[in-house]
Amino acid sequence: MRSVLEAKYINKYFKKPVLFHVLKNIDFKINKGEFTSIMGKSGCGKSTLLYILSTMDTDYEGELYLNNQLITGQDSTYLSYLRNKHIGFVFQFHYLLSEFSVLENVMLPAKKLAEKGHQEIEHDAYEKLKMLNIDHLAKKRASRVSGGEKQRIAIARALINNPSIIMGDEPTGNLDSYNAENVFNIFKQLSDESGLSLLVVTHDEDFAHKTDRIIQMADGEIISNR
Repeated sequence: MRSVLEAKYINKYFKKPVLFHVLKNIDFKINKGEFTSIMGKSGCGKSTLLYILSTMDTDYEGELYLNNQLITGQDSTYLSYLRNKHIGFVFQFHYLLSEFSVLENVMLPAKKLAEKGHQEIEHDAYEKLKMLNIDHLAKKRASRVSGGEKQRIAIARALINNPSIIMGDEPTGNLDSYNAENVFNIFKQLSDESGLSLLVVTHDEDFAHKTDRIIQMADGEIISNR
């Protein structure tokens, strides 16, 4: 299996107010098409780890690989490009720009990447919305759609640059059980049909137990990975 993301012996320290070892020898890989969840109590280091894996935090020891390329030590401009092109993000809060239309929100990461023209980006954005059955909302202002729809729009936006991996930080944390299941089903379909890799930090046990693998964390360490 082709590895999409690999962490090799990642260690992270907080220096202030006192030296604190936050992440301890984190070592695992995510293969193409694999749907993995990370679980653990609050404060165990899940979000800190996701921040490193997403290339936002570069102050760590160890090595990080994306599509078998070492990205540890790359400069911030290149990391920003890699992040935008290869990593899609879905957070607990959708972070949509309320004054923009749904379509404009989905187009934003592709406009930032600037590898395609406006019409092609617009067409791609429509296709992503159609795939998630929300193309009828394209022209609506983002502030005028429901919570469940907003999270689906956020997923469409995460998919616009056809990333290698989607990273989610509590993507169902703000949703009722019906919409949470909807989001899970979308992720599962992306994994099964499009071969997309997904790595999701969650407190939702029902969600986690339906994924391919659970990485369980405690006190900054991986205590199980199966």
